[in-house]
Formats: sequence, C-alpha cells, structure tokens
Amino acid sequence: MVSREIVKHYHYSPAAISSSESINMDHTSGATQPSRPPCRRVAALPVLGLVLTLALAGCAGHAKGVMAPVAVTGATGGSTVDMLVVTSRVPSNDPATLFTGERSPTPYLTDITVSIPSDTKRKPGTVQWPKKVPPNPATDFAVTRVKELHSVDEGRAWFRQHIVDGHAMVFVHGFNNRYEDSVFRFAQIVHDSKAPVTPILFTWPSRARVFDYNYDKESTNFSRTALEQALQTLSKDKDVKEITVMAHSMGTWLAMESLRQMAIRDGRVQPKIKNVILASPDIDVDVFARQWNELGKDKPKITIFVSQDDRALKVSRLISGDVDRLGAINPAAEPYKTKLEAAGITVVDLTQIKTGDGLRHGKFAESPEIVQLIGQRLVTGQTLTDSDVSFADGVTAVVAGSVGTVGKVAATTVTAPLTVLEGNKIEYRRPKSDRVNETLNSKSPTPDLSY
Repeated sequence: MVSREIVKHYHYSPAAISSSESINMDHTSGATQPSRPPCRRVAALPVLGLVLTLALAGCAGHAKGVMAPVAVTGATGGSTVDMLVVTSRVPSNDPATLFTGERSPTPYLTDITVSIPSDTKRKPGTVQWPKKVPPNPATDFAVTRVKELHSVDEGRAWFRQHIVDGHAMVFVHGFNNRYEDSVFRFAQIVHDSKAPVTPILFTWPSRARVFDYNYDKESTNFSRTALEQALQTLSKDKDVKEITVMAHSMGTWLAMESLRQMAIRDGRVQPKIKNVILASPDIDVDVFARQWNELGKDKPKITIFVSQDDRALKVSRLISGDVDRLGAINPAAEPYKTKLEAAGITVVDLTQIKTGDGLRHGKFAESPEIVQLIGQRLVTGQTLTDSDVSFADGVTAVVAGSVGTVGKVAATTVTAPLTVLEGNKIEYRRPKSDRVNETLNSKSPTPDLSY
C-alpha cells in the first residue's frame, strides 16, 4: 500500500508556474541551463508505490471470462443495454472472453446486450461484477446476447433497428482494459447517464496488465485507422444525424489521433461529429495542443474532465518525461485558463469529487451527478452555465469564453511552490513552458513538411 505521505510529496499543481515565471528551456548555445540534481532515486519509491497501487486496483475480486450469454428466466426488475462493439482485437475463439489483447489488422463487429440489475440493488456509477460464473442477472451485470456481424451492411441494419433520433455515441476505453471490462463499463455509462443515443463501443487491443503500458500505448497507435474508418462509416450513414465521441484515459489519445488523421485526410473532421468528451485524458499537454490545432477550422465541441488528484496520471507523468498530463491540469491556473478559454474548450474539474475509485481515475463514470451531466447536457452539445447546472459542491468549470461554475464553488487559482520538499532534500521541478499557446496558434498542417 502506498503511504499517503509519499503520495502527498509528489502532488503537483500546474498553477505552480505562470507564463511570466517560465524558464527558457531551449538548448541554445550559450544559454544558461538550470542545474538539476540527480533525483531518480528520490522519485523511485513514489513511482514504485503508485505502480503497485495501479496493479492492486486491477486485481479486483470478481470473476473473469463473463462474455458467454446467460439466459434470463423470469423478471429481474432490471434493464438492458444493446450496443454495437467494434474492435481491433484478435478473436480468442472462447465464448467466455470473445477477444484477446492482441492486435488484429481486420476489425470485427459484434452485437451485444448487457443486462443490468434493478436500481434498487445497485448504486449508480458502479458495475456489479459477478463473483462467479455464470452471473446472476438479478444481482450482477450479465451478457444476455452475443451475435457476430459479418459486414458493414449488417452493422448499418443494426443501427437502424436501434436508432435514437439519429444520435450515436462512440466510446473508447482506456489503458488496462479487457474486452469485457470495456463492455460492462460502457453499459453502465449508457444506463446511468440516460443518454438518448445509440451506443457504439470501440475497443482496442489492451493486454490489461499494468506493466504492459507501452504495449497498450502502441496498440492505440495501431488502432487509429480502424477507429477513423468506423467514424467515417458512421458519418456517411444517412440514418446518422449526429455523433458524440467519448474517450477515457489512454483512449483519449486514440480518439484525438483518429480525429486528427481524419482532418488531415479530408481537410476537416466530419461535420456529424459534433461533440468530443475526453475523460481523464492521458495525453501530454503539448501534444494535445498540436492535435487540437490539426483538427482544422471547423472543430467539434470539446469537453475535458480533469482531476488533479488522479493517481494513474501521476504515474503516467513520471514515466513520460515529467510533462503535465492533460487530465491532471488545474484549469483555473495560467497559462491553461486563458488558452483553453480562447480555444473554446470546456474543462470540468472533478478534483473535489469523491468516488469509490482508489486511483481517482474514473470519476466521470462513477459519480452519479457527472455521468448524468454527460447524458443530459454534453452529448447534446449544451453549454455548461451556472443557471442550468446545479449540483456537486466543488466541481468547477472553465467554459469557453468565460469562467463559470458547475455547482457552488467558484474557480480559483491554487498556488504551489516551484520545488517539492522531502525532509532536507529539494527536488528541482522543471518549469512549464508556454508552448501550449504557441502550438494552439500555429498554422494548420500542409501535406508536405514545412519549416
């Protein structure tokens, strides 16, 4: 178990650096570079502790291999969620798992129905995993239907049968997810949010092991074209009027890269893609700025859920060059506040929201108020304002063009020192540059390299 004191030592707020305090990090001849004492040993213990926390969080005491359909006999008092699942995973040839964490160059389509217990037997925001197989639909999430589809035409026919005002929501899961993890989580989000959408899940090849972080990251790169093709196919369907893309954690990288690839290929993101929701995005802030810029002129509305106490993103930051992760920024601090407002990006800060997630990485799905906000406001493109959203003390939002609140606590800037003290030791903190502004305002890409 990780000591609270160790974690606290490595808590860092982006508000620590303002643009006026930035140190020139350009390695120009003759430039004075700050001396940085060796700190790898200092950081090793917190990194190891946080990684162990991630590993233990993934060892939940529930059954695995739950994809084999079960028969529902009699009324359960619950409900069902039908979804179309698109995957770039390799089939497992086992009905209990359906797909592995390995990479397939050929995408697969599957029609899946998940049964969810009655709301009297579950708390919104939670997935009732079966403790043994087969699951009991009266008390557990359970798969009740699995049907492989063999063509895009069959996928279109499925959509027409499940159409909800022509609005589709495509969900892209995050790091360390088995096929069944993503299916159950998306079913929970759709059910609890009451979103008026047709649910489509895109699940990419994650090995679902903490120490395969780099494999999973490369799998998102591998899956960019498959996700883009899925979005293009949806966009060109006459029955689809509007698309919301929602992604979590490492899946936000995949979503942004696929949209960026689409924009570079076609000159813009498909106009039916109206809303993009990025939850706990595991993306380097500089890279996100570049991705956003390369979406072209007519961009979808982007909403980002962040939490500065996200433990999973602390690990990601420490192993990714100590650069801020987008999902852990303080949106009320500069330079982020001004730049996000200018870009028209809405950021909702969930730092003060408490859920049962020890990693604090899945608040968007586990907080009943937030998941309902997704279903009732964001998937329909509504702007968040004080007048139409009132819940959850401590949830702040930086809204395009202004600073507003979601709930009762105004956005404030929290300051922190430039160094982290550990007893008598001082770890040098690399200052954050203002490259976000430079990147957001750079020219759109051309087909050829330019300098």
